This record gives sequence, C-alpha cells and structure tokens, in this order.
Amino acid sequence: MKIVDVCAFYAPRGGGVKTYIEHKLREGPAREHEIVVIAPGKEDRIELRGPLARIVWMQSPIFPLDSNYRFFADRDRLHALLDAEAPDMVEVSSPWRSASIIAGWRGATPKALIAHADPLSAFAYRWFGGVADRPTIDKGFDWYWRHLRRIDRDFDLVVSASESLSARLREGGLTKVVTNPMGVEAGVFSPLHRDERLRADLLAQCGLPAEATLLLGVGRHSPEKRWEMVIGAATAAGGRAPVGLVLVGGGRTHRRTAKAIAGNPHIVALKPIADRPALARLMASADALIHGCEAETFCFAAAEGLASGLPLIVPDEGGASDQGRASAGYLYEASNPVAATEAILRFVRDRAAGVSRAYAEPRTMAAHFDALFAIYAQHVRRDERRRA
Repeated sequence: MKIVDVCAFYAPRGGGVKTYIEHKLREGPAREHEIVVIAPGKEDRIELRGPLARIVWMQSPIFPLDSNYRFFADRDRLHALLDAEAPDMVEVSSPWRSASIIAGWRGATPKALIAHADPLSAFAYRWFGGVADRPTIDKGFDWYWRHLRRIDRDFDLVVSASESLSARLREGGLTKVVTNPMGVEAGVFSPLHRDERLRADLLAQCGLPAEATLLLGVGRHSPEKRWEMVIGAATAAGGRAPVGLVLVGGGRTHRRTAKAIAGNPHIVALKPIADRPALARLMASADALIHGCEAETFCFAAAEGLASGLPLIVPDEGGASDQGRASAGYLYEASNPVAATEAILRFVRDRAAGVSRAYAEPRTMAAHFDALFAIYAQHVRRDERRRA
C-alpha cells in the first residue's frame, strides 16, 4: 500500500506525534508499504528517508499558539499534493483544520483519523471540572462533538489508542472508532536493566536509605500532566513512610514544578533523558512509576514503565488507566491528590509485604503497526471492490 499521512503536528522539535511518525517511517517500509508524510514546514522541500519513505514539507505559516509548529493554510495546494501522490490510504493526525481540509478532498481514497489527543480531557474537563460535571461540560462543548461527528461521517475510520478513549468517542456519537493500542520500542525497556547501585544512588540523592521506596515520574512539564499534584501526593506519603520521587522531564511549566518541590529533599528533578538505553536503565531501577495525567490517549511512559517491570500508580481515567487496570496497578481517582497519596501508600504497604506483580511481555510498536496496516488493507480491499 501507499499510505499518505497528512500530519499537521510533525515538526523538527515536535513531541509524541513526531516520535510516532518516526516509527511509522521505519515500520511501513519494513513491511513493503510506502509511507509519505505531508507536513507544514518553513519551505517546500522533500526529505527522503529511503526508497519507500519520505517527508513532503509544504511551506506554511507559523501556528499562532506555538511557534514550534506550523499549520496548513492552503487547502488547494494540499489537495493538489494528495492528487499527485495518489495514495491507497490517507491518514490525518489532527482532528482540527487538516481533518476538515481532507474531508473536502474529492479523492475517493479511504481516510483515517489517528486520535493522538483528547483535548476535552486535557483542557475543558481540567478547567471546568471543579464547577461542573462532565455531561454539563460536554453540553457546553457540543460544537467539538459535532465537529468530531462530521469527521466520523466523512472518514472511513477513527483509530484510537485506548479503550477508554474509544468508549468516550462512541458515547459522543462516533460510529467508526477502532481501538489499536500503541506499544513500546522493541528491545529497549526491560527489567533486566535494573541496577541496584543506581537505585541506591537515586535514593541517596533524595536523602533516603536504600530501604526506602523509589517512585519515578516521566513526562513533559505541562498543566495537564499534573506534576504538582504528584509532587504533593509524594510529599504527603513521605510524611508517613520513606518515599523518594525522581521526576524526569522538562517543559513550559518547569518553574511551577520546581516551586512545588520547594526544597523537599526527598524529590529530585532531572532534565529529559534523550539517551534511550540510559532512560531504560533508570526506569528499571525504580520501584514504581507514578503518573498524574488523565488526558493521555495511550501513555508511553506507562507502557515503558511496564516494560521495565514497574508497577503503575496512575489515575483511573485516560490511557494510563487502561494499562494500570490490565497490569493490576494502583489506580486512584483522577485529579484527587488525597487519593493519589493513598495509592502510593497502598503500594508501599504491598511492597513491604512482598506483594509483586507478575511481569508480562509488553506490546510493541511493531505489533501496533502490524494491526494498523492490516486494518488499512481491509479498507483498501473494500474500496477496490466498491470501485470494481
């Protein structure tokens, strides 16, 4: 197949979407599929990634809300690029302008939306959750659900990375949702990388002995990640048991994160770790992974934690919750710092009692793409039969 991904949020300094696309540029050609990514860029150019993979950069203006990104402004040019590529399958990696543009493309090629984000959970529910329940918030944001239902009508499928997100999309009226969880990079994360000396050193940095509990949090510093809540929960739990917390990440709210730590000697903040083997070693050397965000569509940090042999302490909503439930993890009421504290203490008690979680081999990104391309092949064959 020839698959064209119209990806508005692929950028040189992009985050999770860029990581996902980089996997696709490798995994597709490995299965003899041609992968073309159309992305908004500073100039028109083509970046070759091998005989079956390339990025077509389309000159586009800077995105007003984040200068790291650009946005598709020329509908006709984007349509012309799709006409020229003549793909078997078109993907769209954002539900906003690019999805609307592709919905209006006259090509008969099957179309898929990849649900990389859950903006209502990341923003609306977090902003207004203290004054209104979710049905009320959903009613106030019915324009968004109407927009998604239009995409669902005009596209052939909507690919979701977790059952929790799929359920919410279906409850919102979408009828073409397919769940295909993502996975971890094969051969990187493993319990075999555990290093007791590194663990002891990290606890020493937290001012604690090796007998203490070492929690690890990994992710960018932004409001929806709720690191301030995680810090508060770890601080409260640390008042009742020896608990250290190591946070790995950076981002636009790092100053707020540092302020929340406020000199707590049992919490250490580290910069992002780009060296994957080094991150794998650190993850395997902790005792549990803790996460605060209920807006994850999948949660790579949780998946990598599980692959490293770590129990999960995660909110009971969002992509992390699916992985927590599947692994008998420690779930707590989302956005509730008291509940997060109690979940930490439950884990501490279980660890002291020798309770352990059975390790299971994680799902890999290769398995994700095997499933994704199989789904696409079904739609392409269906489309060919319809045209015949």
